[in-house]
Amino acid sequence: MAKQFLDTHGIVYTEIDVDRDAAASAEVVRHVGKRAVPQLVIDGEWFQPYKPGRGLLLDELHQKLGIPRG
Repeated sequence: MAKQFLDTHGIVYTEIDVDRDAAASAEVVRHVGKRAVPQLVIDGEWFQPYKPGRGLLLDELHQKLGIPRG
């Protein structure tokens, strides 16, 4: 869902598959304390755009990425 959101809004990103990249998986754990995906790194700030029970955090994504709600 996060990739679809980024694609829909024309946001360029680099996808890293933590299932295939052990170093990337370790980096996620180092930054957030657990292996929680998806993670976005926006201007050096780590952000998890999905929360169980809430789903994709649309308001937060719009705000962090500077995308007006329309």
